[in-house]
Amino acid sequence: MHNYTMLHAKRPILLMILAALILSLPSFAQSPVKKISGIVHDAASQPIPAITVQLLHASDSTQLKGAVTDDQGKFEFRKIGNGAYLLVATGLGYKKYTSISLTIDDQHASIRLPAIILFRTGASTLKEVAVTAKKPLVEEQLDRTVVNVDAMIGNAGSNALDVLAKSPGVTVGTDGSITLNGNGATVLIDGRPTYLSASDLAAYLRSIPAGVLDKVELMTNPPAKYDAAGATVVNIRLKKNRAAGFTGNLSIGYNQGFYGRSNDALNLNYHNRKITLFTNLGYSLYKNYSDESYQRYFYNADGSPNSAVLMDQHYKTASNAWNGKLGMDFAATANTNLGIVLTGNTRPSNDELSYISNSYDGNMHLDSTGLGYTSGSYHWKNIGANLNLQHRMGKEGREIDADLDYINYNSNGNKYSPNYVTIPDGTQTSELNFQYRTPADIHIYSAKTDYTHPLKGRAKLEAGLKYSYVNTDIATDYYDITGNISLPDYGQTDHFVYKEHIAAAYTTFGKEWKRLSAQIGLRMEHTRSEGHQLGNAVVKDSSFSRNYTDLFPTAFFNYKLDSAGKHTLVLRYGRRINRPGYQQLNPFLSYHDKYSYNSGNPYLNPCYNYHIELTWRYKQLLGIGAHYDHVDDIIFSTTTTEGDIFISRPGNIAHGHILFMVANLTLSPAKWWNFNFFGRFGNLVNKSTINGAYLDKSIIVATGDLYNQFRLKKGWSAELIFSARSRILSAQNVTSAIYFSNAAVQKNIWKDKANLRLTVDDIFHSRRNHDQTTDIPYTSAFHTYIEDSRRIGLAFSYRFGKDSNPRRRRKDNTGADEEQGRVN
Repeated sequence: MHNYTMLHAKRPILLMILAALILSLPSFAQSPVKKISGIVHDAASQPIPAITVQLLHASDSTQLKGAVTDDQGKFEFRKIGNGAYLLVATGLGYKKYTSISLTIDDQHASIRLPAIILFRTGASTLKEVAVTAKKPLVEEQLDRTVVNVDAMIGNAGSNALDVLAKSPGVTVGTDGSITLNGNGATVLIDGRPTYLSASDLAAYLRSIPAGVLDKVELMTNPPAKYDAAGATVVNIRLKKNRAAGFTGNLSIGYNQGFYGRSNDALNLNYHNRKITLFTNLGYSLYKNYSDESYQRYFYNADGSPNSAVLMDQHYKTASNAWNGKLGMDFAATANTNLGIVLTGNTRPSNDELSYISNSYDGNMHLDSTGLGYTSGSYHWKNIGANLNLQHRMGKEGREIDADLDYINYNSNGNKYSPNYVTIPDGTQTSELNFQYRTPADIHIYSAKTDYTHPLKGRAKLEAGLKYSYVNTDIATDYYDITGNISLPDYGQTDHFVYKEHIAAAYTTFGKEWKRLSAQIGLRMEHTRSEGHQLGNAVVKDSSFSRNYTDLFPTAFFNYKLDSAGKHTLVLRYGRRINRPGYQQLNPFLSYHDKYSYNSGNPYLNPCYNYHIELTWRYKQLLGIGAHYDHVDDIIFSTTTTEGDIFISRPGNIAHGHILFMVANLTLSPAKWWNFNFFGRFGNLVNKSTINGAYLDKSIIVATGDLYNQFRLKKGWSAELIFSARSRILSAQNVTSAIYFSNAAVQKNIWKDKANLRLTVDDIFHSRRNHDQTTDIPYTSAFHTYIEDSRRIGLAFSYRFGKDSNPRRRRKDNTGADEEQGRVN
């Protein structure tokens, strides 16, 4: 038993909770604050963020205050003197709105306006409201970048993983790993983490049709309200139509590469004064192939060739996935909402990996040939339940939220693998047949509460508590097969149980001045974990534990360089943690292929990331910034050799930093043409000790994404996307640069209630990965990867129901906010 303790937990937790309670004690009996508030919607009754709202004196139209709508389209002007005022709302691509005169006096101290509707410039108003307004592709907010999924035509008929791969700054690796601006990302769905390995998470995201996605939130420095796990956060928000009455959306998509795929979704919503019912249903047919080649060369101490292994692999997979979400919000009182959300997903699948390997001597004469395959069938499912409560106290915006969550992932796989070795004359020298079963069961429990308290002087205090418990039970049952006899191989059999408890408390304080707004937060997390590798007749029983507490400060500052807020400076700082994945802690040596094995490391420590960024913005049109990250105890997988076998094992082998410049630009060169550019350029430095040698490596990194959108006549529109990624350095692995391009065309039909979309992905089939594994003594290794990425698709979407009196659901996230993402 290994114990690892950073700090004693009880005293910091008590101090944190006490501080939050003390800060939330300002007198509730405040004098009425004179204010004007409201919400801005588009013609489809959807909230519009980032709209500029000005409060003017009615007498001479001089500006008194300015604001920008938040992600819910809301705005508020506080501490207003008696008088008559006008409101003006403007936004790029929308017609200007000017209110009638609004009077504030002692009898009318607070005015809450009905929804302000903004129409697109050049759009006509129909008797029956049609979709004349379109959300922008990307919106920049104080602490995140928001990508609106439906704003990209090419997302039609695809899946959630494809949507992420097309999002600015996001890279999806061949193993399913997801990074944002070069840093590892924790992926959330409606605020819930997934607790899956990179490969399992990728498979799960492929099973979710893009038609159920609303937006993707990209956070390089998440606020203290979010769990501290992950250097960055990618939050996928699912659709919830918030209009009154009965509404819905149907999307059907099919795309063809070498194999065909289908992604279909149905979204339904019903709302009356007391109850809101909503559901998402999705079906995904996924088929793919990949071709990989490995070249491994081994040398003697004098540098002369010793031997070589050349291997080609062909992999194919197919799955049918169904997923669903059902929820209800109930307005128990005027100030209290209750909610329940149920989720489920089932994904039966099968795959086959076939290979041929040639082993050579030092003179590249063929020594032997290996042939074999591994075929597998799997059944994967998950269920989840969330209970939530929101209670508003008084008229000043005090609010308390509570969530209870349960999530379960269950899978069972069965694999069969025959392997043969022959010598050059065709004589078979060996045969090995084996079978293994891979049951896995993960249970996640979470409870949290959040409190919000507005203060005088345009200030706000937030505080919260959270507790989560995760229990993972993963096994590999291995059998040797001789003829019709199957015998357990206990040396290859593994059973690993991991339990983790995380208790957290946070508080944030935010305040707005005339030009400066600030938000400072502190989060504390105490982690207690236990890992147990159950022994058997051959494998020795072993266990370990961890117990540590950490503090995670965050800070956000936004300064308006002019009175209208067109030019702003944004400063962000935060500290984050990357805990080891559960399977990374499992010491068992597992089989990957004849020449490759993987093992975990029970002595891994958490990795810590320090992030700071400074950005200048001009409206929503231009942003230029500098980002710096320093990382300690980086967890990298290192490769060693035993003969001609590669063994990969994770370790805290490095520290490093990355400094890069970022830029984003939004322009309309013509009325019919909009384009968005997102670029990143910088220097990555890793300092590590690998195979006993100290390494100091650096590499120039760059990414670029250019989105062109064209508005044509008679309901036609189109888009063209170019993306490029430079070389990537990850410990011993260097991956070559890639580029790719996508295109799509759309035609609106049926009075703009429906559309047809034609999409083409990876037009030049250029998404091919080439990488090299370095710094293995007397060894050089190369690898190439290509998959079924060039595709053409056709999608249909139809919106039905009548939009009226929109009512936004209270919130989209739940209490299991960060719990699902680390079974790697």
